[in-house]
Amino acid sequence: MPPRPRPVVRVLLLSVFVVIVVVSALSRRPPAWSRRFGTNFAAVRSNLVPLEAHIISKCPDTRDAMRELILPVMQQVSDKVDFKLNYIGTPVGDDGIKCKHGPDECMGNILELCARELYPSAMTNLGFIYCLTKQYRDIPKRALVEDCALEHRVDVRALNECATRDDGAHGLQLLRESVQHTADANVTISCTIRLNNEIYCIRDGGKWKQCPQGPGVSDLVATIEKLHGSSSSSSSS
Repeated sequence: MPPRPRPVVRVLLLSVFVVIVVVSALSRRPPAWSRRFGTNFAAVRSNLVPLEAHIISKCPDTRDAMRELILPVMQQVSDKVDFKLNYIGTPVGDDGIKCKHGPDECMGNILELCARELYPSAMTNLGFIYCLTKQYRDIPKRALVEDCALEHRVDVRALNECATRDDGAHGLQLLRESVQHTADANVTISCTIRLNNEIYCIRDGGKWKQCPQGPGVSDLVATIEKLHGSSSSSSSS
């Protein structure tokens, strides 16, 4: 039997029932933002370059990094990277997580992790997450979650089930694993972007920092293409 959530987290997860409601109609046409990715997500997942962003959901630096670098880069080289989002937090006791901006941020992180679990394709999960992040101050308000779910064809019933499964233990476990992965990578700042398992650039305090290759979209695209080309050449030799 999985451990029961700590009281503060239990309250947080029970709140998900209130925050998430059933959206009865989902658009059949993918949103314009998603269509710009193309249709390469069914391609063989070999030789992909690891690209990862370590974030917290209620953070302006997360919003800026996604808008200025992550999304434009993914629109160009999504077929060349293995992209992941992971979260920053502090383990509390045996099974709790403390988030920088409180329980609402923990809930937002869990909702976004559930979206990633339910929709592995970045075409869907990253679009939904960025939709929330654009209005990060409102995370996890009901209207925002509903609107973003509708726009990006996310089933909020499935999202709710994921976040609250086993009395909230499943969603909390997703967050614990993500936070532990970030800690293992020695990352503490949102938003930290890592490429090929090394820090590439950090967005912090409204500025780009520690970006030796430059924070521009073309810089990151060129670096990814170079790494991808080297990986492809090595595997074919």
